[in-house]
Amino acid sequence: MKPTQKYPFDKALFQNNVKRHLNATYATTVEHASTHAWYLAMARALAELTMFNLLETEQDQRIVKAKSLNYLSLEFLIGRLTGNNLISLGLYEPVAEAMEGLGQNLTDLLEEERDPSLGNGGLGRLAACYMDSCAALEYPTVGYGLHYEYGLFKQSFENGQQKEAPDAWQGIEGYPWEVARPEFKQDIGFYGHVEVNYVDGEEKRHWVPGMLIQAMPWDLPIVGYENDTVYPLRLWEARAIAPFSLESFNNGNYFEAQHALIDADNITKVLYPNDNHEKGKTLRLMQQYFHSAASIRDILRRHTNAGFSLEELPEHETVQLNDTHPTIAIPELMRIFIDEKGLSWDKAWSICSRTFAYTNHTLLPEALETWDEGLIQRLLPRHMEIIYEINRRFLLEVSAKWPGDVSKQQKLSVIQEGFHRMVRMANLCVVGSYAVNGVAALHSELVKRQLFPEFHELYPTRLKNVTNGITPRRWLKYCNPGLSDLISEKIGDQWPSDLAQLQRIANYADDTAFQKRFMAVKKENKERLAKWVQENMNITLDTNAIFDVQIKRLHEYKRQHLNMLHILSLYHRLKTDPTFDMQPRVVFFAAKAAPGYYLAKEIIFAINKIAEKINSDASINGKLKVVFVPDYRVSMAEIIIPAADVSEQISTAGKEASGTGNMKLALNGALTIGTMDGANVEIREEVGDDNIYIFGLDIDGVHELRSHGYNPYDFYQADPLLKASLDLLLGEEFTPGEPGKLRATYDSLLNGGDPYLVLADFASYVDAQQRIDTDYRDTAGWAKKAIMNTAQMGKFSSDRSIRDYVNQIWKLTPVKR
Repeated sequence: MKPTQKYPFDKALFQNNVKRHLNATYATTVEHASTHAWYLAMARALAELTMFNLLETEQDQRIVKAKSLNYLSLEFLIGRLTGNNLISLGLYEPVAEAMEGLGQNLTDLLEEERDPSLGNGGLGRLAACYMDSCAALEYPTVGYGLHYEYGLFKQSFENGQQKEAPDAWQGIEGYPWEVARPEFKQDIGFYGHVEVNYVDGEEKRHWVPGMLIQAMPWDLPIVGYENDTVYPLRLWEARAIAPFSLESFNNGNYFEAQHALIDADNITKVLYPNDNHEKGKTLRLMQQYFHSAASIRDILRRHTNAGFSLEELPEHETVQLNDTHPTIAIPELMRIFIDEKGLSWDKAWSICSRTFAYTNHTLLPEALETWDEGLIQRLLPRHMEIIYEINRRFLLEVSAKWPGDVSKQQKLSVIQEGFHRMVRMANLCVVGSYAVNGVAALHSELVKRQLFPEFHELYPTRLKNVTNGITPRRWLKYCNPGLSDLISEKIGDQWPSDLAQLQRIANYADDTAFQKRFMAVKKENKERLAKWVQENMNITLDTNAIFDVQIKRLHEYKRQHLNMLHILSLYHRLKTDPTFDMQPRVVFFAAKAAPGYYLAKEIIFAINKIAEKINSDASINGKLKVVFVPDYRVSMAEIIIPAADVSEQISTAGKEASGTGNMKLALNGALTIGTMDGANVEIREEVGDDNIYIFGLDIDGVHELRSHGYNPYDFYQADPLLKASLDLLLGEEFTPGEPGKLRATYDSLLNGGDPYLVLADFASYVDAQQRIDTDYRDTAGWAKKAIMNTAQMGKFSSDRSIRDYVNQIWKLTPVKR
């Protein structure tokens, strides 16, 4: 790695600072410090550099006076910060040399960092990429999230089954990159009642909370690439305002003495508490309001401290709601304006509805968030009143557009009628925002056509598209230094801030020498992954094999079980057909299933049991291996992605909003096998039909099949290979002595109606995999395809995404420091 050094760096001073932190912060000495202590001390010394710039950025009057983005997300899957920040600071090599002078290897130190597990998957990783790009492009930004004590669970496998354990990502010493900002703390209310008073004959309503909890902010630095800008990712931690009763403790009531502390602590205890019971639902809604209320108050604090009036809020602040989780911010801002600031409804709504924008991330109806009306009334009584009034006024607008059309009112209403009336958060977002965007061209079109067609008719300019993107700094320059250096050697080192420059690499796609060097880098990355698998899972891999990768959240619509069926088909043919020949292949999975998602966990169990059998079956001569990597996280993705030959993007058409793993894998020279879904459509447009493997039903085909009545048994009975593969799940081939132990997937596909059309796409998927097998044997041809994938990924930089947001929605101006 040869980044341009941006920061002045005094090697001796830095080494002294590291030793100072070893002694003063971590109470150890150079002679006795562990590798972990050396990492912590180094990271603290580096964090001092970024914190100085964070404060300077925060106090820069040009930024204070400029329009700012406020990105509200319950997830920020930021990954390890130290190595990425070294790249952005331009200090990777100088710090490596400084630490070598202290007898430490930087690569070993970086492995000591835990991933901050502040997110679940693509939603949180996208938020992290967008923060990175905002800092790189210097658009004034504050990210707002929650400071979870335990993030997404730590996953392990026990006899093939997923086990979840808490992931204390901060460790006992705390996370070295974060800093508390107590001067910005807020008090957040819950429960209570609404008081009604009359002033000069006018009704005034005021919420009196029954419970107050303190929101303590922690800032993580988001370091701009090779510039002096550092923006905060502000994470709110819940704390009790009166955490401890000495009187109760002295009277022997030890639990009661800490009751307030326990109640408050629960709010930010864990990312996404299980909500399949009433207490879990309450806690999750408390999280959402806690996050939204603290963030809105902080935005208003910054706005008024800059000398601006409330009426000027939309000119100086935009609030992007990343999915519906922060929706309650809309009625919260209205409550503050009306109840605390004394604005009229019309004035408050005019300001509020020009401040919020909303990103929709899903087409799945079950994923569109709704909340029980009674729960909101109990927890946030004044907010429920405001939601009713927003809806009443909105339905007058609907009636004016479609007089007498009750069905339109029912479809568009924020309140969903039924035995339990529900609040539709997505509808509230669309009503209360000035812009709504999908995250890929196909997805945004489906949002208009299928999800919100009536909203699109009512507000024809409100629904927009911004195709997702990924930061090339982390997802090529940092995670794949070999390829990064090769690219820089050929086209210069400016591409990390202008990814479109990668197109020039296409000029070398037919160059035999470049092909060999490109594939040599791929081989080194495969060897690094194989070494990890050998050391951590005791599985020996052939790095000449096709490395076939599916890494994403475990969900039926993502169809890991279609991949599993292909594995079963290969195994069946290897065992029963002596003439069957295949290129050796290693299929990698990495995925976590939600703790309450029964079938997803059964699919993991099935894959693991199949892997055990296949990996130990000497008769197949190592032609096929299956590896399910446990505890998938950003740092694991950074090892897997550069090593991948094939990228599995096989969701049912119309179900995946965009995907970003597809972009990361293609950028690193993996070829996509995928459906015409999400951003696969746009990747195909960029790389060309010759450099991607498209299979299966498209959206029109899915609609047509369903309209005629889909019967999975028709496909099962008509395809002998499919039948033989599926039937392997019924016996004891993979669970000796326990026949039928894997039949949950079988039942879901046949007796459960195969809701995601796995069997309908199986034959087409197998054909596409056969084309991959054939093409991989042509070494030069495969190298050319891989090079073309890397070369044509410029569109999918998150820098381009942010510019699209700026131009279409946010209307920001960069402030160069």
